[in-house]
Amino acid sequence: MPKGSNQKLKLYYLYKILHDKTDDNHKLTMPEIQEHLEAVDVTADRKSLYDDLNALRELGFDVIGEKDGRNFYYHMGSKELEIAELKLLVDAIQSSKFITEKKSSELIKKLTGFVSDFEASGLKRQVVVQGRIKTMNESIYYTVDELHSAISYNKMIKFDYLKWNLKKEMVKRKDEKYEVSPWALSWDDENYYLIAYDAEADKIKHYRVDKIRNVEILESKRQGKEHFQNFDMAAYARMNFGMFGGKEVKVKLRFSNDIVGVLLDRFGKDITIRPTNEEDWSEANVDVALSDQFLGWVFSLGTNIKIVGPEEVVQRFTSDINAIKGMY
Repeated sequence: MPKGSNQKLKLYYLYKILHDKTDDNHKLTMPEIQEHLEAVDVTADRKSLYDDLNALRELGFDVIGEKDGRNFYYHMGSKELEIAELKLLVDAIQSSKFITEKKSSELIKKLTGFVSDFEASGLKRQVVVQGRIKTMNESIYYTVDELHSAISYNKMIKFDYLKWNLKKEMVKRKDEKYEVSPWALSWDDENYYLIAYDAEADKIKHYRVDKIRNVEILESKRQGKEHFQNFDMAAYARMNFGMFGGKEVKVKLRFSNDIVGVLLDRFGKDITIRPTNEEDWSEANVDVALSDQFLGWVFSLGTNIKIVGPEEVVQRFTSDINAIKGMY
């Protein structure tokens, strides 16, 4: 049998055929494998293919051969990423606001290369871009890389921080650059945030990564290590509603037992829940960054929840409610 021009790549092409053309629901017979190899100008007899299949197994690939009726079929079993794992990754990419539409499509196309052609086709049908509002900032990937570098090298940074104006333009919040010590990156509420220490304010702050521009890595070492030694990122995100900051305060909430799941989803299962004298009502103390966003969240739950302490928060919430009523 004359050898094909790509004979030296036979093992590679055999792997590609099994990877791309087979899965648990799609299998190939030996003659079909030979046809696929011939299509890329590789010739192979049965005996050499048996040896090649064993070589792939020895390399760690899950090549499965099994008899079904009169024929013997081959397919690739487990792969680098299973289809269920890929669906989770693809959904995360599609739902994230900080990844642009263009980059989402590029990343998903790369991910489909981890499964067979049949599975990739199903994956593409499953994940259709839903037209959600995505960032238009393609430079975010370079910004993230700069931020990671600064964290790795233990350096402070400077950057411009932007905001939208009424002309739908991104403009600087202030003329001078922000100067902070970066400590972590967090994905919360479908946005990407930089968690950093502001030495001038002596507090931990967060910044939307898609609004950061022109990052400069400074020679100065990072500050604020003591603030992050026991820092709980999950607790910080729970406290800052929609990542809007405010004065940290412990608030006592009284709520209908019917919405206990809402509180557990928001504040976690570690909160202590106590019964009250009112039937079917309970109380819990929660740590929050007091902001309009938090008060709006309470307001959205209607008569199912009350703020009962501290008094300053009760008064602020009552004042906001009366202001809203006065508008109608």
